[in-house]
Amino acid sequence: MNEVFDACVAILIWIADLFEITYKEANIWIFVIIEPILFIVMLYKIIKQRREIKLSKNRK
Repeated sequence: MNEVFDACVAILIWIADLFEITYKEANIWIFVIIEPILFIVMLYKIIKQRREIKLSKNRK
């Protein structure tokens, strides 16, 4: 488990260096801003697809 954590920290440090921001800023961008937005978008798409599948089954 320590290896996975260390790899994740290394990736965050790499991202921080790439965008010239701090490790903490990279962490905030990924886990507080980007991840929730992606979750909401995926949830919307899942709900939309379920409705489309339900409608297509009802038409048959």
